[in-house]
Amino acid sequence: MKHLRSLGTAVPQGSLRRHLLASAIALASIGVASPVFAQEIRAVMHSGLRVLDPIITTAHITRNHGYMIYDTLLAVDENQAPQPQMAEWTVSGDGMAYTFTLRDGLKFHDGADVKAADVVASLKRWAERDGGGQMLMGYTASIEASDDKTVVLTLSEPFSYVIELIAKPSAVPAFIMPERMASTPGTEAVAEHIGSGPFRFMDAEYEPGVRVVYEKFEDYVPRSEPASWTAGGKNVLVDRVVWVNMPDAQTGINALTSGEIDYMEQPPIDLLPLLEGSEDITVDVLNTLGYQTMGRLNWLHAPFDDVRVRRAAMLALNQTDVLGALIGNPDYYSVCASMYGCDTPLATDAGGETMMEGSDVEGAKALLAEAGYDGTPIVLMQPTDVSSVSPQPVVAAQLLREAGFTVDLQPMDWQTLVTRRASQAAPADGGWNMFFTNWVIPEVWNPIINPMLNGGGTEKAWFGWPDDPELEAMRKEFVQATSDEERQEIATRLHQHAYEVVNYIPLGQYLSPSAWRNELSGVRKSPVPLFWDISKAE
Repeated sequence: MKHLRSLGTAVPQGSLRRHLLASAIALASIGVASPVFAQEIRAVMHSGLRVLDPIITTAHITRNHGYMIYDTLLAVDENQAPQPQMAEWTVSGDGMAYTFTLRDGLKFHDGADVKAADVVASLKRWAERDGGGQMLMGYTASIEASDDKTVVLTLSEPFSYVIELIAKPSAVPAFIMPERMASTPGTEAVAEHIGSGPFRFMDAEYEPGVRVVYEKFEDYVPRSEPASWTAGGKNVLVDRVVWVNMPDAQTGINALTSGEIDYMEQPPIDLLPLLEGSEDITVDVLNTLGYQTMGRLNWLHAPFDDVRVRRAAMLALNQTDVLGALIGNPDYYSVCASMYGCDTPLATDAGGETMMEGSDVEGAKALLAEAGYDGTPIVLMQPTDVSSVSPQPVVAAQLLREAGFTVDLQPMDWQTLVTRRASQAAPADGGWNMFFTNWVIPEVWNPIINPMLNGGGTEKAWFGWPDDPELEAMRKEFVQATSDEERQEIATRLHQHAYEVVNYIPLGQYLSPSAWRNELSGVRKSPVPLFWDISKAE
């Protein structure tokens, strides 16, 4: 763990007035209408929170919100092994029936007991939106509550990833909601925000995109095991957690060094020297598996409805330029052609060898000529308020133009992009052709969990909507495999196919450090930011 020295609130010469104004506005939002709490963690997350339903989006900020107020049936520990969370489980001898038994003491924030019917409705709604969940339900004969504490999932065909899917930590976690909320169609956002998790969402204090307030749920009963990733005891040791949105990273750094905030989820790598040498601040990588950054193409509309144009885009881009702009410091990134992430059990570069090299501009131009590309503009969405997804579109636009594409780079905030990427409209009618995002490695490390490796078309695939029956057939092979060797062979074959059709464009792997004041103790390593088990010195 690295301790760095504070440089106070110094800002670059010539921008003092702008930063002071931004700081004043942002810091004022911390305390507006807030009672004084001695044990309040003030955090700057990577993005403002606008979408509150963690089932209808894969946005990480909404997932983070989900972990604050909801709990999960199962969870994953630091050894990447599924563990009981809300429930214990057993499997029948033939592997066709899974029984989940809820533990004692589970209550929703409105005082109601958590019942098996809530779990059944929640799992069904989760499976409407999650790619792995969709596949699981295709192999499920029934999922029923046999009594108030018991859920039985019965398979119609063998499916080897039931527990792993329900336990997975991200994109999309199977959060449990009250039945009345979980009965909301997966195409609509829930109207309430009541879970059974360790914190309560304070709706009256919520300012969309500006400020989110959570209070300790006094009736939450943690598990007895030590906390480990998203598993184990979720012991809340503070009264409140307040997320304050500060789109200007320098303002966030200034607030951290001055003690106005306690935690910053993703300080930009190039600003870390401003914290160098502080005895008051710790900087460390909490998500040690890191992230994959990637470009997603829309298969529904020209020009990316033509595989040759998708291949041209892939040849035009390269990981070194993108990672250099996004991270800058090579200590924090590495080129990696594996769609499953490097250093994971299924890691392979099959089909992606060109991603390890520079851009092939001439190859891209040749493919565009062969496809008869007519200069149709590429609508490339660029979020301007999140440092981890702002640089990629700018670099990509230049590389694509050099290869012969016409690019319409459209700036917007991240939450607007998150909403717009769900549109299947033509680009000229408010749709899009391309955007960039990032995934934590546990979201992509096998072809069932990886949201992009879904060829279910407009009904089931993730944004971009590839319609790819061959890919879907290989995913089915994977879940029915009976040995690790067989899974590896199928995963490698699927990986090569995904590159051939350009399912998406992996652009490398990187680490993102977090920073916090040393008044906080118990900050844990995890693929998602966690606020339980953290105490704050007065």
